[in-house]
Amino acid sequence: MNKENVENVRVTRARARAMKASSTKEPAMVGLRDVTNISTKSSHNNKRLHTSNLQKNEVCKKRKTKVTSEDNAYLQVLTTKENAQTELAKDSSTSAITMKDSLQLKVQPYLVVPMLSMQDSVKSPIEDINLICEKLRTSVGFGVVDIDSEAKDSLVWTSYAPDIYYNIHVRECERRALADYMEKVQRDITPTMRGILVDWLVEVSDEYKLVPDTLYLTVNLIDRFLSCHVITRQRLQLLGVTCMLISSKYEEICAPRLEEFVTITDNTYSKKEMLKMEKEVLNVLQFQLSVPTIKTFLRRFIQAAQSSYKAAYPELEFMANYLAELTLVEYSFLQFRPSKIAASAVFLARWTLGQSEHPWNPTLEHYTNYKASELKTTVLALLDLQLNNTKGCGLNGVRDKYKQQTFKSVASFSPKPVEPLF
Repeated sequence: MNKENVENVRVTRARARAMKASSTKEPAMVGLRDVTNISTKSSHNNKRLHTSNLQKNEVCKKRKTKVTSEDNAYLQVLTTKENAQTELAKDSSTSAITMKDSLQLKVQPYLVVPMLSMQDSVKSPIEDINLICEKLRTSVGFGVVDIDSEAKDSLVWTSYAPDIYYNIHVRECERRALADYMEKVQRDITPTMRGILVDWLVEVSDEYKLVPDTLYLTVNLIDRFLSCHVITRQRLQLLGVTCMLISSKYEEICAPRLEEFVTITDNTYSKKEMLKMEKEVLNVLQFQLSVPTIKTFLRRFIQAAQSSYKAAYPELEFMANYLAELTLVEYSFLQFRPSKIAASAVFLARWTLGQSEHPWNPTLEHYTNYKASELKTTVLALLDLQLNNTKGCGLNGVRDKYKQQTFKSVASFSPKPVEPLF
């Protein structure tokens, strides 16, 4: 290598380290280079390089650690073999432990089972809800029709329907009235007075063409209020019409005005009294108006029942709604869950309209979450109620409503004995 080539060689840190390493191993090679032949320019560059390195060392001390790309490449080359050996040893030790554990589990599985059983023995309310949901989420078996897949309108909430009904099945007991509040809470009213009030509200809802949800929510609010607040018989009608006012605001698109509810009571109560009662009801119930009622479940169960017919069967829907509304008047039906009343109404409606086959099938059992045997008590109580209204009773609001031709006069159908079905 001539002198000109030596002067043009760029001295990098990597080359400097290589030169330093070579000088340590082979000191005789140092004499081959004449340092006096290096020009003044090269000496100046080396001095500047040395100063720059000192500055960089100070920066590295301040910043703790900072590795350049050249240093990183150099370190990577040096540590590749060591890392490979370390990882290999680590993997081999891990695989050995895994094989040892797996062999131990195969030979002694009883070491794990007791721990699981101890954890499962303690159940929380959340686990109970999960068990209910798991029961509701049973896979569709033989003979079960998927009623959601047949929806023609893709914008309908059918894709959310299973999750919605799983939730309300669990929540239906949270905001229910006491089944014995007449005996434990109230002192001045009776179940008969309550029945007269609800029967009158059925006529009011029919007069104003309110949606069925408004009527069901009205009765729910009345019973929940009476479950925790004492009221006199003079204010019972005020409570009923105020609960219908609240329900109308919640359910109706165009709710009747306050003046109309005052008029329907023949001006027995003033607007001021009704507004005061409205505040009282909402405060007692803590503004909890979103509740699953009988009507909430009835829509779903009727849809499941209609799947067994080739064409829509309107009489089935009218009959099921008729039987469900009969239970609103009866105080004794507060002991049953809304979902069970709705399922029993569908059961008895199918049996009343036709006895060619058993009214319960796998599809209804799947979507209602009730077996036929579980509905026996409720169906028998509902049958007695249907018989009493067919023969005639003092509370005719529901029966007169469903004797109209608009509802196919389903209230005139005679019920059949149901004992052989269970």
